[in-house]
Amino acid sequence: MNIYENNLEHLLDELRRIDLIISLNLEKWRAEHSESMNDFQGLYVSESEVDAILQASPYQLKVDVRSNPQHDKIETITREINIKKVESIKAGKELRLHLLSWLFHLQSCEVDILLICLVPELDLRYEKLYSYLQDDVTKKRPTVDLVINLLSSSMEDKLRMREIFSPTAPLIRNHLVYLTADDQLPLLSRSIKVDDRIISFILGSSEIDQRIRNFSAIIEPKRSFGDIILSNDTENMIVELIKPGMKVPMLFFHGSYGTGKKMMAEAVCRELNMPLFVVDSGALKGNDCSETVRLVLREALLQNSALYLEGFDALPDSGVNMKYLLQELDLFPNWVFLSGERAWKPTGILKNHCFINISYPLPSFALRKKLWESFLNGNISDDVDTGALASKFKLSGGQIRDAIFTAHNIAMAKGGSRLSMDDLYQGCKTQSNRNLTAFARKIEPIYTWEDLILPKDIKKQLKEVSGHIKYRGTVYTDWGFDKRFSMGKGLNVLFSGPSGTGKTMTAEIIAREAGLDLYKIDLSGVVSKYIGETEKNLGTIFKEAETSNAVLFFDEADALFGKRSEVKDAHDRYANIEIGYLLQKMEEYEGVVILATNLSRNIDDAFLRRIQFMVEFPFPDEIQRKLMWTGIFPKDAPVAENIDYKFLSEKLKLAGGNIKNIALAAAFYAAEESCEIGMHHIMHAAKREYQKIGKPFLKTDFEPYYELIEADER
Repeated sequence: MNIYENNLEHLLDELRRIDLIISLNLEKWRAEHSESMNDFQGLYVSESEVDAILQASPYQLKVDVRSNPQHDKIETITREINIKKVESIKAGKELRLHLLSWLFHLQSCEVDILLICLVPELDLRYEKLYSYLQDDVTKKRPTVDLVINLLSSSMEDKLRMREIFSPTAPLIRNHLVYLTADDQLPLLSRSIKVDDRIISFILGSSEIDQRIRNFSAIIEPKRSFGDIILSNDTENMIVELIKPGMKVPMLFFHGSYGTGKKMMAEAVCRELNMPLFVVDSGALKGNDCSETVRLVLREALLQNSALYLEGFDALPDSGVNMKYLLQELDLFPNWVFLSGERAWKPTGILKNHCFINISYPLPSFALRKKLWESFLNGNISDDVDTGALASKFKLSGGQIRDAIFTAHNIAMAKGGSRLSMDDLYQGCKTQSNRNLTAFARKIEPIYTWEDLILPKDIKKQLKEVSGHIKYRGTVYTDWGFDKRFSMGKGLNVLFSGPSGTGKTMTAEIIAREAGLDLYKIDLSGVVSKYIGETEKNLGTIFKEAETSNAVLFFDEADALFGKRSEVKDAHDRYANIEIGYLLQKMEEYEGVVILATNLSRNIDDAFLRRIQFMVEFPFPDEIQRKLMWTGIFPKDAPVAENIDYKFLSEKLKLAGGNIKNIALAAAFYAAEESCEIGMHHIMHAAKREYQKIGKPFLKTDFEPYYELIEADER
């Protein structure tokens, strides 16, 4: 079979054909200019040249009898190349020049223009030939006038060929060639330059254009639908779109990182047997993005790929002309995938694509559990509970994979080969969103249930809260309770009681028990005097919390969650709007929120209806205070043996927070004196604590140890 063995063999044949066309025109040019030729040809215009121009009318009709043997040879070679080209394509050979013509719908004369402009890029000797043909030593590149003269034989053909160089014609629109020099010059005088990426493509290169290489990549799809765990509805929709005869879609995938958007696009491309060209949409931001857009779309065509634009939802607010961008995308013949976090819909109607909006929410508990089991693949210790991981950490598939990768690194650093539950907990925490730090402070939990001194019934109630977090996946998903509730599936807990009674400590214990991060919300940064600003801040907190997998702890929450007032003025109305907005966010949020307040009666009834657990922290009695005092000092602290714990628990009627402050201050007093912590240090610290909270510290109330303070003061 007479076929081309490779792309370059075909290209060389086409270049030989172009060489014959140039040679034929060289002969014609010499014949027409033989009388006016001189030693300074191309450097100045002679009088004989002027006379020749005036005598010849460019608009007279010419009849080309095509009697030149050279012309017959060109036609013969053209037919032979075409026949060989057809057979080569049937045999599966990739001929880049033909592919370029097919991708951009080029006419045969447009292909010839490309080749004429290509030859000086491959052989510099042609620069001299073009200078000679154009009678100008400075014109080493072919001008529009030259290529028109080389490829047309009549004025009618020449006038028609001008359309090839219009801004909307394939060569110019797709940046296959550029018209150089001043755009104020006549079209015929402008030189033509083949784009460097097109040159490399014709020569067989598949490297991405260097101008867009920093923000794009080509993916050869390896993922299949079997690798993706997602809802049946989404998969069925995609499968239907792939069927032959369906209109080419433009799909907008929106959802959090790692929910499978790019993986789905890759699986589709595998079914379509085409690569996926991935582009960071951030490179398209700004008012003048037309050049970048054209280069991106051209590269996707050259790669014969589908197009995937990441972070597309950020473009509408970035100054991009979205109407222009969508028009350009609509002209792209293959599949278009747009991805982002927020939902978005185009304005107007697409002519060539059907637009479909597909949401990629964070996977349900059942899917998360399935993902954990699939990714872990058995390389775990006996204490690993995938159900607990899926229940406590609302992660996407990508985040679960990243969490396991981090856990492997942690395990290797400790010298282990199998993943433990602690390794996986730490891996999960690295996936938490850190943007909460704008309004919150992360607390590292250190306390355990043994550190908490409360009545047994209160402690039991708090452990019920912890169990609610642990088994929420089982109840809502395995037992089907999530189908009964559209909202209110989060856990809202209210801690009320005097300051220092253990509310913050308990929040730490619950977060530690659950293996979750604890964020204490800074209310001073949330509440704003400006209308609408508080709602905005609250919206940010709950949005970031969705992907943070953290416990939100609102301390002294009665400042924000107070009773809604009767509307007497504009301020009351907007305050009630803020409270209503907060109620809505609390009901929508599916995580854990702990509210702490000194007085539960300050809480609005609407909030109380949304609270699953209300825990009242009582002021400690004498027995509880004694337990606090006997356990407050660390084992390594040098404590005197004569500490009167009975006196301290009986006389110092304080909450746990105040007892902690006294013990710590006493330790510093002892350290300053380089001695054991004694009763005189504790009594001195107690006096300072009483002064701080505004309570009297009378001698009659603290005999006989008050004398120790007097001795210190002397």
